[in-house]
Amino acid sequence: MITPRTVLFLLVLAVCCLPMQAIGAEDQDDVLTTVNEAVKQYKAGDLAGAASNLDYASQLVRQKKSERMKDLLPEPLAGWDGKPANAQTLGTAVFGGGVTVSREYKKGDAKVSIEIVSDSPVLQSVMMMLNNPMFAGASGGTLKTIKGQRAIIKYDNGMRSGDINIVVAGRFMITLKGSRVDLQSLIAYAEAVDFVSLSRN
Repeated sequence: MITPRTVLFLLVLAVCCLPMQAIGAEDQDDVLTTVNEAVKQYKAGDLAGAASNLDYASQLVRQKKSERMKDLLPEPLAGWDGKPANAQTLGTAVFGGGVTVSREYKKGDAKVSIEIVSDSPVLQSVMMMLNNPMFAGASGGTLKTIKGQRAIIKYDNGMRSGDINIVVAGRFMITLKGSRVDLQSLIAYAEAVDFVSLSRN
């Protein structure tokens, strides 16, 4: 059962999460109009309608955030080709919600993919493990600092494939996967991610 306390919490959360300076006029109108409608519904006692509109407003914000995050995925390295970046937003009903952006790169037979996931509650336990040095050893990976960020690298020289996992600002998990690629190129793509701008999202 939805209580007034729950609605108020969702309302405050939705408003506080709005990156106002980064939202354009059209998006700002959409978000604020929806939030204002939720306030009216709450005052009128329509708690279900208010909660629904708050969920919708949060989804609009996540969509805007995903578009911003797409711009933080690196451009192809010299000699590489890159596919257009993809973005996906999930509502709170699916794994607690979240934002995922990804991009694939190719050079001959070599392939690298980068995925950034944020705002998903289910990531917390995963990120806690990645931040634990003991986990790296247990999983067969090695620890490395990449542009000031902790990373766990697992790479098979024989298969020329592997992955890199990086946690940024305790809120973002970056996963790079490579096949038929040398380790140096995989690390170079990790270094090309704009960690500073990402942590500000």
